[in-house]
Amino acid sequence: MSTPVLADLPGPVRDRVVAHVAGSLPEIPDLPAPLRRMADFAPARRARLGAGAIADALADDGFRERAAVQVAAQVGRRRDDAAGDDPVDAGALAWLLRGEEWTTALERALAAVAAREGGGRRDDERLQRLQERLDQAEATLRDTRARHKAQVEELKSENANLRRKLGETRTAERRVREEAERAVAEADALRGRAAATEEQLQREVRSLRAQVAQYAELSAADRRTARTERDEATTRSRVLLETIVEASLGLRRELGLPAGSAAPGERVEAALATEPSGAPTAALTATLLEQQLGMPRARLVVDGYNVSKTAWPSSPLDAQRIRLLSALAPLVARTGAETTVVFDAAEVSTRPPVNPPRGVKVVFSPFGVIADDVIRDLVAAEPAGRVLVVVSDDREIVEDVRRDGARTASGAVLLDLLSRAG
Repeated sequence: MSTPVLADLPGPVRDRVVAHVAGSLPEIPDLPAPLRRMADFAPARRARLGAGAIADALADDGFRERAAVQVAAQVGRRRDDAAGDDPVDAGALAWLLRGEEWTTALERALAAVAAREGGGRRDDERLQRLQERLDQAEATLRDTRARHKAQVEELKSENANLRRKLGETRTAERRVREEAERAVAEADALRGRAAATEEQLQREVRSLRAQVAQYAELSAADRRTARTERDEATTRSRVLLETIVEASLGLRRELGLPAGSAAPGERVEAALATEPSGAPTAALTATLLEQQLGMPRARLVVDGYNVSKTAWPSSPLDAQRIRLLSALAPLVARTGAETTVVFDAAEVSTRPPVNPPRGVKVVFSPFGVIADDVIRDLVAAEPAGRVLVVVSDDREIVEDVRRDGARTASGAVLLDLLSRAG
C-alpha cells in the first residue's frame, strides 16, 4: 500500500486527524504562521476555523512528526500504537502516528469505516422509502377528508337553501291570501259608498294637490336658503384661513426665522468635524434591532473600533473601518435610520481619510478625548422619546447611555444583522 495523503482519507477519518492536531496545537513547536494565530483559540474553534490550514500543514512530514509526538502524549499512547475500538479514531491515529505496521492498521480501520457507512446508507434508504409511503398515505387521507368535508358542506348549504325557499313560499302564500281577502272586503265597501262619496273625494284630491304644491315650494326655498348659508360659511372660513396663513408668513419674513430642519445631534457632530487635528435600556436582539431602526426618525450610534475589532481582530484599523462602513450601507439604505459611527482617535494627531456610504456619518474623537465621551455627548443631545440605539460592548458606555434613555445592542448582534442585510 502506497503512503496515502490526508485528502485520500474518508471524511470522518480526515476530520478526526484535524481534531487531534487542533487539540495539541499549542504544544507543537515551530508552528507555521497561519497556525500560530489560532494557537490561543479553544480546541473546537481551532478545529473549525483552522481545518484548511492544518490540512495544508500536515502535507509537510516534519510538521506531521512534531504533531504526532504531541498527539501521542495527549492521548496517552505510544507512537506505534494506533489501535482502538473506534475505527475512525484508529484510522486517524494510524495515519498520524505511523508506528509499526501502521499501513495494515490503517487498512483495517478504513475497511471498518466503509462497512459501517454502507450499513447506515441501507438503513437510511429503507427509512426514506417508509417515510415516502407514510407521506403518500397521509396525503391520500387528507384528500379524502377534504372531499368528504366539501360534500358535507355542499349538502348543508343545499338543505339550508331549500328550507329558506320553503319558508319564503309559505310566507308569500299567506300574505297573498290575506291581501286578497282584504281587497274583496274593501271592494264591496267601496262599491257601496262610491256613488255617495265621489264628489267628496274629488274635493279632497284637489285640496291635497294644493297642499303638495305648497310644501314643494317651501322645501325648495329651504334648500336654497341652506345652500346660501353654507356658501357664505365656506367663504368666511376660507378668508379666515388665508388671513392666518398670510399673517404667519409675514411674521416669519419679518423675524427672519430659518427652516427647522436641523437634527439635535448635528451640534455635537459639527463640533467634532471642526476640531483641529492637533488639538488635544436592555440589550436588543437582531430582530428587535432591525425593528427599532425601521421606526420613524430612528437614530443609530456605533462604537466603531469596539465593533470592528470584535469582527476582524487581525485586520489593520483602516481595513476594519472600510469593512464596517461597507457592511452598514445596505442596513442604513433599507431602514433609513440616521447613523453615526464614532472611531477613537484620542491618541493620534491626524485623522485618516474616509469615504462613508450614503446615510452614514463618520466621527473621529478629538485628540485626548476617547470615543466613549463622544458617544455620551451624542446621546445627551437627543430629545427624550426619540428612538435611539447605541451599539457597543463597553459596559460603562452601555450603562451610561441606558440611563439617558437609549437602547443598546452588542457588537455581535449588529454583525449578525449586517450579515443578513448583506
